Amino acid sequence: MKAMIIPGNDNTLITSNWYQYVKNGLEKLGLEVIAENMPDPKLARKEIWISFIKKKLCNAEDSILIGHSSGAVAVLKFLEDNKCKLAILVGAYHSHLNNDLEKKSGYFDEPWKWNQIKNNAEKIIIFASKDDPYIPISEPRLIKEKTNAEYHEYKDEGHFGSDVNKKEFPEIVLVAKKAL
Repeated sequence: MKAMIIPGNDNTLITSNWYQYVKNGLEKLGLEVIAENMPDPKLARKEIWISFIKKKLCNAEDSILIGHSSGAVAVLKFLEDNKCKLAILVGAYHSHLNNDLEKKSGYFDEPWKWNQIKNNAEKIIIFASKDDPYIPISEPRLIKEKTNAEYHEYKDEGHFGSDVNKKEFPEIVLVAKKAL
């Protein structure tokens, strides 16, 4: 079984946030983990990122997808037309947040296919925080409603990244272990 960690735009997987902690934890569970920098890191354009995810996973149906920020949006769009075992969304959102880069990404040009997203993942888990400086808490709450996701809301984890110097994320390893 494969897992893929998909960062937000501009992130470097080797040095940023909790990515290496989660990669190491998943590898200890016996998973093959894809944790690479994404192409087109600034704009994180939908057509480039979705194609990259498909290429890396080959057969995603038995895979775990872990998306952070723009990576979580990419996972949601990927699930509109592709299946996976488990989707873990961290700092997820569903609108362009009135941000010019997000508007150019292509993720928000068409309505969301919530039923397809819900049906294409055996399980969806969301991690959100009330004090996220970039994502209003209403964004992940709506995704939870639309997808019937398992939902974990924190009050002090920010955007789960460098804004709170988050270097470990054992909860992700635990939920992946339960899914195996």
